[in-house]
This record gives sequence, C-alpha cells and structure tokens, in this order.
Amino acid sequence: MSVANGRHILAMPGPTNIPDRVLQAMMRPAEELSSQAIVGLTESILVDLKRIFRTEGETFVYAANGHGGWEAALTNVLSRGDKVLVLASGRFAIGWGEMARFIGADTEVLAGSWRAAVDPAAVEARLRADTTHSIKAVMVVQVDTASGVVNDIPAIRRAIDAAGHPALFMVDGVASVGCMPFEMDRWGIDVAMSASQKGLMSSPGLAVVAANPRALAAHVHADMRTGYWDWTGRMNTLAYMKHCGTAPEHLLFGLRAAFDMIFEEGLEAVWQRHAALAGATHAAVETWATGQVLGFSVPEPAQRSPSVTTILVEGVNAATITDFTRDVCGVSLGLGIGDYTGKAFRIAHMGHFSAATLLATLGSVEMALQAKSIPHGAGGVAAAIASLGTATA
Repeated sequence: MSVANGRHILAMPGPTNIPDRVLQAMMRPAEELSSQAIVGLTESILVDLKRIFRTEGETFVYAANGHGGWEAALTNVLSRGDKVLVLASGRFAIGWGEMARFIGADTEVLAGSWRAAVDPAAVEARLRADTTHSIKAVMVVQVDTASGVVNDIPAIRRAIDAAGHPALFMVDGVASVGCMPFEMDRWGIDVAMSASQKGLMSSPGLAVVAANPRALAAHVHADMRTGYWDWTGRMNTLAYMKHCGTAPEHLLFGLRAAFDMIFEEGLEAVWQRHAALAGATHAAVETWATGQVLGFSVPEPAQRSPSVTTILVEGVNAATITDFTRDVCGVSLGLGIGDYTGKAFRIAHMGHFSAATLLATLGSVEMALQAKSIPHGAGGVAAAIASLGTATA
C-alpha cells in the first residue's frame, strides 16, 4: 500500500522545495517591462546578490539554469585557446570543464576522486610547474552535487597564491550558496556563480554570477563574449539591458521573496541550520552503515557537504530505496548519477528544509530499508533526533 498522500517532499538536490511564500509571490499579473516596479525589483536583486555572495563586485542575473551560469562565467573572462585547469572532485567541475572545451578553451583536468576533496598541495604543484602562466583560470565547485564532496575554497586560494600564479579563480556555488559559508571577497574568488533552485529555494530558471575587479579587467579582452551573456551590455544603465531583453519577471518575483526569507532568518543562521541538518543526516547514515550495505561516499567527515549527502549502496540497486520512498512515502530522493548510477542515492537537506522535513525523509529511508529487508543498523532516525537535540540545546 501507499501512504504517500499529502504534500510531497523533495529531498533531492534540485529542484528543492519552494516555500508557499515564494509561490504566492509569483502568482500575480505581469508588469510593464520598464515600469518602476520591475526596474526596482531588478536593482534590489542585484544589490542583494552582493550580500548573498559576500562581495563588493558586480552581480548579474540570467534567465538560465546553472549550466547557463557556467557559460556566462566562462565567456565573459576567457578567449579562445585559453587553458583552464579544472579541479575534479566528482561530476560537476568536469561538466564545467567540458563546457569550456566546447566553446573553445583548452581544458586540463587535475585528477581527483569522487570520495575526497581537491588536494590544495596538488593544485599548488601544478601551478608552480606552469612557469609560463599558460593557465588562465582555475575552476572548482564548492560542493559537488553528485559525490557530496565539499571543497576547501580558502585552502585552494592559498595554494594559488603560494604558487604565485595569476590565474583567475572561478567557483561554482550552485549547491553551496545559501547553504554554507561563501565569502567571495574574503576568499579571493574572482568569478562566482550559482542558480535559483537549490539553497536559494526558488523556481529553476535563474542563474546568478558575480565578478570582482580582476574578472572585470579580464572581461575587457575576452573574445568568447556573446551578446546575451555579455557583462558590458548588462552593466548598461538602460534597465532593458540588465536582462538583455524582457525580464523574467515572475522568476524575479519569486527570488525576491526567497531573499527576503533568507535575510529574515539571517544568512549565518541559514548556514547553521544547514549544518545541523547535515549533522543529523550523517548520524543516521552512520547508524544504518553498521549493516554493511550502506556507506558514505565521502569517508572523511570534514569533507562531507552540508547540503547533500551521497550514500553508497552495496549489493542492492539504489532504485529499490528511491522508488519506495517516492511511491510509498511521497519523498523524492536524489538518484546516483555519473560514476554512481545505480550505486548510490542522495539525501538533499538544502533550501526550504526543516527538522520535521528531514526526519520525515530519514524515516522514509528507514521504512524502505525495513520493508525491502535491506541490512542496516536500526535506529538511524533516533540518532538523527539525538544529533538535532544536541545542536539545538
């Protein structure tokens, strides 16, 4: 039988649960595109993106998904033939590098693991070896959504500096911005990007990018620039040019409401909430793992993401678990992708996610393990409750 009737829970890493307040903000008529309402809305979002990214640089918003944000970041600072160094720790930095190659960059991948964070010492060594400074950009994701790895962005910045290398530092924050500390200026990030559908708890369809003065200087000479993504055009004082055409009004209405919710909670408090939910999830998985079937994708606790936990499954197709939680419990988990297809599932605890939502999610997983006779340590949900109790005491 199914007990899935009721509000469905998205515990997958994008799209995430959209708050009612955000949905309600989008349920309104369109505005005249050059009205003060739309001009002011755009300006408020660009200003508040600086608060989200923690930067004094320029910010941009695009009608696009995260892949569009990747392309916007690349085309505005690179020229055809430029070499980029991609720091691998799963699927998504590789994907960003593949996009760079597709549009004309010379892409080099610094090999990594799906089970561990990027090694800053390896980054420093590779950059020291580049004595001619042929590498023009270093690209990394803060959180790889497939592997569940979180990379130490300040440590990578220190490695670049220790090598004395002038490459631009470009960071994908799609699964981290709005979920954990992200300090663009303090950490020396030159180009940052993210998207609306994860920690920013809005509808898919908006990509956001930020650029510091070094990136803007590189932009002047970049020859990959195209009309839609171009920063120069979007920095035009004409409101129409901020979106290179008609604004994606209803997506902006929703993002505005989401930003208001984030700032009302407090950005640092949002980060703390995500850390507590991640800690509880990890406590549950540690308990289940004693059954010798489930285990962490990332063995080192400090390298596990606060926004998504990837769980490896041995001897059982992961779809056995994800199908049950979706069809019987009304909870959608993330599927394993890339190297983990069929071998893992993912629990996302990001965005509009509470303790109650998490416990329902973990309870559904534990139901699946029991119903399908999958060996596991009993009491994962109880361990999560204990963890949350400690975190909130």
